[in-house]
Amino acid sequence: MAPPRPAPTRPYDRVKRLLDVVGAAVLLVLTAPVMAVVALLVATSLGRPVLFRQCRAGRYGAPFVLVKFRTMLPPAPDRAGDGDRLTPLGRWLRASSLDELPTLWNVLRGEMSLVGPRPLLTEYLERYSPTQARRHEVRPGVTGLAQVRGRNSLSWEDKLDLDVRYVDTRSLRADLSILAATVRTVLRREGISAQGSATAHEFLGTAHRPAPAQRDRTPV
Repeated sequence: MAPPRPAPTRPYDRVKRLLDVVGAAVLLVLTAPVMAVVALLVATSLGRPVLFRQCRAGRYGAPFVLVKFRTMLPPAPDRAGDGDRLTPLGRWLRASSLDELPTLWNVLRGEMSLVGPRPLLTEYLERYSPTQARRHEVRPGVTGLAQVRGRNSLSWEDKLDLDVRYVDTRSLRADLSILAATVRTVLRREGISAQGSATAHEFLGTAHRPAPAQRDRTPV
């Protein structure tokens, strides 16, 4: 599939990047004590490395390394599935979204935005329809429209449709609304996992139904 084309520039886009830098910098300072505690808990419970790194597709499909706190044990013969590898601490970190705090560095580096479509695996790029691929016309976000409309409880088609809708309707008002809704979603712990999975099913393309169980390939 051809690389996603650049989205039409909007006046808000320049302001959005400025708000991302200021917002990420402020949040990194404010949450530094929390991240220190989480890092200690992860190191004690799961061992090292404390951080989870994975290549994801960014704006225009360009790859970058996403950084989060680890929530799972390494694969082993007796723990091949997500549910076997996800620890109680990991479940709590995911439910509270504290595992996402290190992604603020990705925002500061310009690889992500505070609000936008969630960054997904690079191998998904060739599985999108031309319309779905438009989600990569903007920077991926720490949170997004799909995350406040159901998160992993939504089908892949619905999530990707919401991603494209965000691309077409992005604005300061929309971003502020999504950020406020994200706080409510996190507090209510809604849509943390897909039905039949401890995390999310792998995206196989719109012509496929999700398998009932998948490996931890897509920690959305």
